[in-house]
Amino acid sequence: MSLKINPLNAIDFYKADHRRQYPVGTEYVYANFTPRSSRLAKMLPDFDDKVVFFGLQGFIKHFLIETWNEGFFNQPKDKVVAAYKRRMDSSLGEGAVPVEHIEALHDLGYLPLRIKALQEGSRVNIKVPVLTMINTDPDFFWLTNYIETVLSAELWKSCTTATIAYEYKRLLNQYAQKTGAPLDFVPVQGHDFSSRGMSGIYDAAQSSVGHLTSFIGTDSVASIDYAEEYYNATGVIGVSVPATEHSVMCMGREESELETFRRLICELYPVGVVSIVSDTWDFWRVITEFSVELKAEILNRQPNALGLAKVVFRPDSGDPVKIICGDPDAEIGSPAYKGAVECLWEIFGGTVTDKGYKVLNERVGLIYGDSITLERAQNILKGLEAKGFASNNLVFGIGSYTYNYLTRDTFGFAVKATWGQVNGVGRELFKDPMTDSGTKKSAKGLLRVEQTANGFELFDQQTPEQEQRGTLTTVFENGKLLRECTLDQIRERLV
Repeated sequence: MSLKINPLNAIDFYKADHRRQYPVGTEYVYANFTPRSSRLAKMLPDFDDKVVFFGLQGFIKHFLIETWNEGFFNQPKDKVVAAYKRRMDSSLGEGAVPVEHIEALHDLGYLPLRIKALQEGSRVNIKVPVLTMINTDPDFFWLTNYIETVLSAELWKSCTTATIAYEYKRLLNQYAQKTGAPLDFVPVQGHDFSSRGMSGIYDAAQSSVGHLTSFIGTDSVASIDYAEEYYNATGVIGVSVPATEHSVMCMGREESELETFRRLICELYPVGVVSIVSDTWDFWRVITEFSVELKAEILNRQPNALGLAKVVFRPDSGDPVKIICGDPDAEIGSPAYKGAVECLWEIFGGTVTDKGYKVLNERVGLIYGDSITLERAQNILKGLEAKGFASNNLVFGIGSYTYNYLTRDTFGFAVKATWGQVNGVGRELFKDPMTDSGTKKSAKGLLRVEQTANGFELFDQQTPEQEQRGTLTTVFENGKLLRECTLDQIRERLV
């Protein structure tokens, strides 16, 4: 998974010469990474303002260790220093950034940084730091905030996707309990459809692991590789099913669509689960006519090794609430008026949960994955409940409309320095812009985080002794990963 990049260049240009801008005699710079606000996050009304901390271990292994070693420390010093000087000279001017400090870092042979962090999978209150970092060698005070750009760029997305995935899981658990649906269905009820809409395949791999902290349903193959490589994931990491796309259905031609369904259901996938996109032409015809034609074959499907045998119909257009639950403005008694779940119930029947809600026959199901959001998912679940159907009649395909319609400002993540030392004397740093609403007001001085009855709580202006206590513990120091966690451990924290 290593990205072939010179790690020295994973910065904004203005970082390059901050070393000389700090006061003469600067020895240490201490910074933190904190979600500052959920004002722009499109969460449900009962969101408790807690963000899932996730992604640091992958960043440390991939970037701080692999990329720095492969792209800098293990390269000839003359080569990497010359490349850095050329980049700075060509964009900032000849000799604008001296390179002696880069030579010294190469001679040292490792990143002299200490990162302390909460456990990954922790749900952290807004305005509470998830990590702090400081240089361990006074000659490299400049390095702490030098890596701000890459740390922020690599971490905000993973934390954000993991947070949103947790909120989907919470929503699905809530409706499973209300309608008597089995809770063990929830891990596959949220299925990651986002890969093609992400900001490159590496983003698809890295941020989609955030989805896997709460679910196992995914079509992001690369995210499973990432979970194995950087989070020691074993066992059931992610699962999917055979599924069609519109090109498959179109190639089979509209006049032969029924035969395409028959071939998929009876010849190619006679056991287990198969998901078939069903709105290439006339979704309601598929649901009310083709399903009747193929009813016997569908009911006679054989279970796979997991005991599953289901044909899943996938609508992919229209208003999802109306498609699934029915359109009250459609012609009374029409399939559109009834909605897909009621049409399938009339044909296949099913069972009733102990809470009195209907569940479709186990041989049929529905999945909807077009522009799903938390709000839209909630409206669909409300619609199912109102019609007397349990929540597990539908799987949600959660795509890039959820997982890439985001920015760093979704939860206001930012790196800020709050303490430094100059000529042996500590200085408490903070910002509180008069022209800001208060969101950008930073903590001050050395920091400690404690777990209290109200969740994680920040204490600033700490003494060096107080800073050593609390729930922030050392994860990375002097080029080495000191504390490791697994995906399973993260999932257990997010139950």
